[in-house]
Amino acid sequence: MSLLPFDDRDGAIWMDGALLDWRDAKLHVLSHGLHYASSVFEGERVYSGRIFKSREHTERLHRSAEILGFKIPYDVDAIEDAKQAVIDSMGIVDGYVRPVAWRGSEMMGVSAQQNTIHLAVAAWEWPSYFDPEAKMKGINLDIAKWRRPAPDTAPTNSKAAGLYMIATMSKHDAEARGFHDALMLDYRGYVAEATGANIFFLMDDGRLHTPKPDCFLDGITRRTVIQLAKDNGYEVVERHIRPEDMTRATECFLTGTAAEVTPVGKIGTYGFTPGEMTRTLVDAYEATVRAHATGVAVAAE
Repeated sequence: MSLLPFDDRDGAIWMDGALLDWRDAKLHVLSHGLHYASSVFEGERVYSGRIFKSREHTERLHRSAEILGFKIPYDVDAIEDAKQAVIDSMGIVDGYVRPVAWRGSEMMGVSAQQNTIHLAVAAWEWPSYFDPEAKMKGINLDIAKWRRPAPDTAPTNSKAAGLYMIATMSKHDAEARGFHDALMLDYRGYVAEATGANIFFLMDDGRLHTPKPDCFLDGITRRTVIQLAKDNGYEVVERHIRPEDMTRATECFLTGTAAEVTPVGKIGTYGFTPGEMTRTLVDAYEATVRAHATGVAVAAE
């Protein structure tokens, strides 16, 4: 399959205060962010020309940087303007936005207090339409050998680049074994999340259960879907879920900016059948993001 490389495309990227030609948006090979993972980012979706929960993403970007010990030299309003400038310049209707901030190259070592903090915003087309019937078949997940770290060993409440190394390793291992993705447990052995998405289970008690996000990111989409579930009459339980608890689950799905609401058919030896609850939330989320783009409120059915 031929892929269009991300370093050789037409368009514009906002970087350090200005729109640049896409191919000119570069950083030095000795940037601290590359060597020491001192970088934070966001992933955001554009629907009908508007970013879903844009400001919430930008505020989280700032919090992530603060957790890693640096300050982004652009306030929330400036970043919001930068994102809109990129979308407008690219003419994006349905797409993906990637703001990223990192330490530069003035100091090369563990200490980097004097390094310039850079910020870039890129965006590209990403159609959000899907075949509902194909999506409802559900994806298959392996169970990763890598685990989400304890909050006193890594900045687990940030969207930091370094936290995704084991996610990439886990997803590559899963894909090599014929799975779509992998479920990651946490340092205690509880169910945590997939490699880039949160997870939910409809249990045999009729309630929607989801892992307590005390050592991984509490996703913006996760919080949106929790509210949608409540709006549609489902009780949501946030708790520590043991792998063997999955025997009690009848339905399962992932949530995330990229995943949106994605049904799961299998995790290792555990099987699920996407049903009424999953379809309700798939449809509710799609309606919500589309309504956000037009400014129209959506009522729960």
